[in-house]
Order: sequence, then structure tokens, then C-alpha cells
Amino acid sequence: MVDARVRESVEEVERLLVQADPEFGFRRLVGGFAAVAAAVAVAMSLFHLYTAGFGTLLALKQRAVHLAFVFVLVFLLYPMRRKYAGQPYFGWADVLFAAGGLFCVGYLLVHHDRLMLQAGQLTRQDLLVGALGLVLVLEAGRRVMGVLPFIAAALLLYPFVGEHVPGLFAVRQFPLDRVIEHMWYTTEGVFGIPLGVSATYVFLFVLLGAFLERTGLGQMFVEVAMALAGWMHGGPAKVSVFSSALLGTVSGSSVANVVADGVFNIPLMKRLGYHPRFAAAAEAATSVGGQIMPPVMGAAAFVMAEFLGVPYLTVVKAAVVPALLYFVSLFFMIHFEARRLDLRGLRREELPDLRRTVLRKWYLVVPLLVMVLYLVRGFSPARAAFMAIALAGAVHLVTCLLERRLRDYPRDLWGMLEYGARNALTVALACAVVGIIIGTVTLTGIGNALVTVTTTLGQQNLFLTLVLVMVACTIVGSGIPTTATYIILAALAVPAIEALLPARGPEIAPGVTVTQVAGHMFIFYYGVIADLTPPDALAAYAAAGIARTAPFPVSLEATRHALAAILVPFAFVYSPELLLLSGTWTEQVLAALSALAGIVFLSAGVSGYFFGHAHPVERVLLVASAVVMVLHQPLLDVAGLVAAGLVAAAQLLRRGGAARGEPQAPAPQPEASPGWRWSEEAGWVRDDRP
Repeated sequence: MVDARVRESVEEVERLLVQADPEFGFRRLVGGFAAVAAAVAVAMSLFHLYTAGFGTLLALKQRAVHLAFVFVLVFLLYPMRRKYAGQPYFGWADVLFAAGGLFCVGYLLVHHDRLMLQAGQLTRQDLLVGALGLVLVLEAGRRVMGVLPFIAAALLLYPFVGEHVPGLFAVRQFPLDRVIEHMWYTTEGVFGIPLGVSATYVFLFVLLGAFLERTGLGQMFVEVAMALAGWMHGGPAKVSVFSSALLGTVSGSSVANVVADGVFNIPLMKRLGYHPRFAAAAEAATSVGGQIMPPVMGAAAFVMAEFLGVPYLTVVKAAVVPALLYFVSLFFMIHFEARRLDLRGLRREELPDLRRTVLRKWYLVVPLLVMVLYLVRGFSPARAAFMAIALAGAVHLVTCLLERRLRDYPRDLWGMLEYGARNALTVALACAVVGIIIGTVTLTGIGNALVTVTTTLGQQNLFLTLVLVMVACTIVGSGIPTTATYIILAALAVPAIEALLPARGPEIAPGVTVTQVAGHMFIFYYGVIADLTPPDALAAYAAAGIARTAPFPVSLEATRHALAAILVPFAFVYSPELLLLSGTWTEQVLAALSALAGIVFLSAGVSGYFFGHAHPVERVLLVASAVVMVLHQPLLDVAGLVAAGLVAAAQLLRRGGAARGEPQAPAPQPEASPGWRWSEEAGWVRDDRP
């Protein structure tokens, strides 16, 4: 059972998230209102399970039905103004909005064949329905996402006013009927690839995550991580690294990882003497990493596969090494920081027993393993997710039998179906809104102008262009869901990277090279890290709420923790072998070892500790070594290893002198937490002094 303090922390986090992000400002419905919304959510889940198991509809029809469910749920669950988030009912205006969404989608479905045959010849009624549909998409997006719909609305006006824009961004004026048809009645706008991926793949994997979470797999991951790392220096923070990596395999949300993991880890770290800011930052940085951990990857992996025209498993394969490097970098950053501050772990008797935990709960992992097996054998992601969901339902039935609460199973199953549909709303709606942005790009050709500007600012230099794109990713990703960030930047930023990337490696699909995959992975990676960077660092905000400390310093500290991880995308752009899609296994291993050494050196340089406390010159040498190791050239690798080796030798000599009793410069003291003090003999102890 979760104790009262944990429940209080969760409630506080929910309150802060409602204030910070519209996504969490949904109504807490009760009675008949809750029953109606739950019934719609369950019907949505059953529809997607049916189409996954027995065949999807035609592309436009599948996406239209998907959007119809999204319309109804969003307008019933999310109020027009955030201050009404706590109200337990929805009003007639919300019902009218939901009915309007159903009418617009139903009109498209009923007149589908006529509209396809009469392309370019819309009636006035068609135009009115299409315009209303676009308005409702933007309004639903405003209720859930905040800034993204306003960007889409501004770009929706661009085809009408683009001729007055000076310079490269000027475009000819488009007629109203052409814009509405492009945005609503084709698969180039709202019903484009992003919504299609949401309707066929993303929803199912989000639903699978809900099933696995409710069966207890997430809690098992936390216990395994605690047993593996809780005893180390900085143990509770390292537990967060392991548990977030495991939770990331089934979760598609940074904030979900923070709340699921942080309500236990952050109070534990504070109890052991960790500063609240350090505890929150470590949790935020590791939880964000769950977004890049296969197979779900924040739902962007499916969109990436569609954009590139490659199998989904190819994207998963390319993401494995970068994801591992991300978590390894955080592990070493926390390790060096813990050694510098002498932060101890838990006693062995305080930790779960790994063998007992695995023997008692091993069967919870079976659905995840079956899903991976189906993917490896070449089945579609939809089929793999469908089988895993069915097996997860069976696993939960076994759990109910073992716990002698079989009569609770129907209610639990209903709750899983409802919870999964509600979790999928943000991604689905983001895909619909981003469809308007992508539709504007394809209609006007503005993407070519952006490529020209980016490459010109980058002075045809790959490294400078990557830095510019990195900055753009962190700006665009502030306050926008990961999948939406990736889709926008895939259309606007990736072409600029591809223009400067050499065509290295074989084609992994017709017309698709390894370097193109590297460009897409680059923008996805930095779009995820935007959840840590100010000003809209939602993951850091959630962790700060649990730690009860100021969010902005937590965001800065979390960004510092992730500095080593920020090198990883540069590593796989310069060394595509890290994506495991090109080169021999020897080249792949050497590239991975070079990148690993680079992030370890950067972690040591940033934290100020390697084999001992680092002087400023040593920190500069370590950071420089990290940069040259990431570039992965033979001579540079040797230079980086020599520089880092000199630092290690100097610190080991100083440590040997300290062991012989030679006088040493005093080591920097850790920052005290409220209620704790530092003791040379015992480390962190409670401050009981009057």
C-alpha cells in the first residue's frame, strides 16, 4: 500500500501539473457523467482492438473513426477553460462540440466515395463542413495542448497571406476551397500519416502500456532496479536510471515515468540526505530517457517508420545503442556526483530480494517478451501489440486468481480499456493538429525555404547546422508532446541535415540511407530532451513537485545531468555505425566504445570527479577528450584517450599520496539539505543540534 505521504505527493504533483500543462487539466467526472465518458473510452479501445485483430478499414475511414472518438472524449473530459478542470460534470456546450465533431467526421464517412470521385469540385456544403472540422480540431487541441494549436492556426492562414511575406518565404495565394480540401478531405492534412499512425499503431501500444502498468509490471521493474542498484554510491538515484529504462519500454510519457517512479525514489533520496534539487533533477533526467527507449519511444517510432518508409523494427534497432548510451551517461553522471559528495546507498537488508521478486512476478514480463518475439518474426506492430494486450489480459486474470479476487477482474479490465484510451488522447490529437502544419508545408512548399535558410546560417558546415537544429528542437519541443515535436521537425529540419550529410553506408530500404535515419533520430532525440530544458520543462516540474522544491533550479540541474547524453546524437550522426544499420560488427563495436568513453569523460568533467576530485584544468581536459571521442576519428580517439589517461594518472597519484598520509587540499564539501548536516566521520547525518 502506498503510504499517506506518497499519496499526498501524488496529489500535489497532479495539482501542479494542472497548473502547468493543459494535458492534465481534465475533468474528474462522477456518476452518470463518468459512466458516459468511460463507455466512450472503452468503445474506442474495443474498436482499435477489433481492427488490429481482424483488419483495419480503408486509410481515411480508419483515421476518421479514430478522430471521432478523440473529439467526443476530449470535449467531454476537457473544459473550455482550465480553471474548471476540477468540475465533476460536462455541460451542454461540451455535448454540442462533441456532436459537431461527430457530424463533421460522419459527413466525411457518408460522402467518402463522392468526395474521392469529385476531387477539386467541392460544394458549398462540403466547404462549410470542412471548415467546421478544422475549427473543431484546433479547439480540441487548445483544450489539451496549449501552444501547438495556435502555431497550427497561424500556419493555416499562411496560404492566404503568404504572397505578402517578403523574401524566400513568399508564396502565391491559394483559394479557400483548395486549402479546405487539402486539409480536411485528403490524406495530406488532418488525416495524414501522423493521424494514420496514431489510429493503427500508437493507440495500441499506449493501450498495451496501460495494461502492463495495471498488471503490476511497472512496480516489478522498480523493485528489480532497487535490488540491482540501491546499495551503490548514489544508489537511489541509480535506481531511477534502471527503473526508468525498464519503465520506458512500455511507457510513452516522461511525466508518467516521473510520477510512477519518483513518488518512491525522490522521498527515499531525501531521507538519505540527498539535496531535494539533486533528487528531483536525477529523477527527471532519467525519466525523460524513457521516451527514447524502444519499443514505444514516446510513440514517435511508428511515425518515423512511416516517414522513412522502413519497417518499424528497423527504427527500433537503430534506437537501441543511443538509448543505452543515454542511460549509461546518466549512470556515470550520478555516480561521479555521488562519489564527489560521498552519497551512500541503502543497506542490503533494506532492499528487495532480487531472486524472490523475479520468481514471484516473472510471468508479468511474458506479454512484453511475446510482443518482441512477434516483431522479430516479422509480424506488423499492430498484430504484435494485439497479441501482447490479449496476453496481458490473461496474465492479469492469473494474478486475480492467485490473489483470490476473481470478481474484481471485469472491473479491472474495464478500467484498463478506459485508462488506455484516455492516455492516447494527447498523442492522437497532437497528430491531428500537426497534420494541419504538415499540410501547410506540403501545400505551399515552405519547407524548401527553411532548408535554404538553415544551411545558409550553418554556412554549409555540418557541425554548425546540427547545433542550429539542436537549438530549434529544444525550442519547438518546449510544451509540445514528443510525437508532435518530431513530426514538425521531420518536415522542417531533417531536410537541412540531409542536405549536408554524406551518403554513407548502404541503402536500408529503396531510397533510404543510414544517414537519413541518423537525421531523423537526431531531431527526435533533442525533441525529447526539451522536456528537461527551461522554460517548459514538464518532467522537471513534476519531479520538483514531488521533491517540494523550486522547479526552475531543478530544470537547470536536470539539464546539467543530461549534458553527457546531449553528445549522443552528435555521436551517431558522425558515426552511423552506432545505429547498427551499417558497417561491420567491428566498426559498430569501435564506434560504441568511442562514444561510451566520450560520455564517461564528459560526465567526469561536468561533475568534477573522475578517480578523485578534479581540478579546473583536469575538467577542461576531460570535456575536450569527450568531444574528440564523439567525432570518432582514429587520431582524435588516441588524443582523447591520452588526455583522459593523464588526468586519471594524476588523480590516482594524488589518491596514493593521501593513502600515505601526505597533506592534501581539502575536498569540496557537499551542499547540505534542510534537516541534515555533513560529518567527516559518518557522512550525512540528521542535524539534531538545537
